Amino acid sequence: MTVRDATPFLEVSGLTKRYGAFTALDGIDLEIGRGEFVCFLGPSGCGKTTLLRLIAGLDRQDEGRIEIGSVDVSHAPPAERDFGIVFQSYALFPNLTVGANVAYGLVNRRMAKARIAARVAELLTLVGLPDQAAKYPVQLSGGQQQRVALARALATSPSLLLLDEPLSALDAKVRTRLRDEIRQLQKRLGITTIMVTHDQEEALAMADRVVVMNQGMIEQVGTPEEIYRHPATAFVADFIGAMTFLDATVGNAREIRVGSVDLVCEDGRGFIPGSPVRLGFRPEDIRVGSVVPTDVNAIEVRVRSLEFLGSFYRARLEPSRDLGGALVADLSANLHGDLALSEGQYLYVCLPPAALRAFPVALPR
Repeated sequence: MTVRDATPFLEVSGLTKRYGAFTALDGIDLEIGRGEFVCFLGPSGCGKTTLLRLIAGLDRQDEGRIEIGSVDVSHAPPAERDFGIVFQSYALFPNLTVGANVAYGLVNRRMAKARIAARVAELLTLVGLPDQAAKYPVQLSGGQQQRVALARALATSPSLLLLDEPLSALDAKVRTRLRDEIRQLQKRLGITTIMVTHDQEEALAMADRVVVMNQGMIEQVGTPEEIYRHPATAFVADFIGAMTFLDATVGNAREIRVGSVDLVCEDGRGFIPGSPVRLGFRPEDIRVGSVVPTDVNAIEVRVRSLEFLGSFYRARLEPSRDLGGALVADLSANLHGDLALSEGQYLYVCLPPAALRAFPVALPR
């Protein structure tokens, strides 16, 4: 995990972008530290790519300020913002060799040929393609082409690296391998990096911090663990990982009423008694096995279905008492074997008070 500098390397404030009557970004405020790896995460149309393009200067904001390295670049052209960028489509020049693609930015800077050759060799070695300089992009696999695009983005030693869904066009195994390589390379170089992705697993695995976006606004900024374990909104909870939601009403003290059941919830957000909330919990947090009826938040359920998902089983559980919906629990393959669960079986499960999250009922925007 990267330790953030006290002084932000990149700062945006009040950033707003409109396309006619549609507001793509609505007053974005964000600080990114030098050397951080930050992911912009959210569904299609949430504004994450628009935010990246404004930072790069590829589009112009309607309102707001952008600073890179304490320099106001709000109205500066892309060439004056000192960044390298990698796109989803690779955007390599098909008529140039791999070496010429990597050297493109250096040639434009009129660097000496010997220095260019040395830099290209250094970068191709860095991305694991030391013997590919003479080939053309069409002769490489998708993963290799993306490595070339990454080397080209790093060629001019930029202070900021921008990645616009660079892995989404690759198959699953290549994507997993390349995301690990990119993260290790970023750590080695210490370059400030922003990556746009809609893949939550990618963001959780790679980022120092994740910026979760929705409808042109930032829902939450935090470490992957903070985002997953302590989601600030129901949207974040639902978008990151799996989450079961039940309609509930706040009771007295730590109690929340769900259907006809009172549950103890330790999520103390100061809700007013009687106010409606959405109660959320993750499938892996439901305790199955060694639960007795007298345990706190113990609920009798019937196993409605069991779904084998490789390393774990997903159980859909039907409560004996009214909760307003079914429960979903994830069990390790070993636990499933120990309990010998079967469809139609009755048992008690526990909803741990510390695992329950209460969210206010969102008003329509």
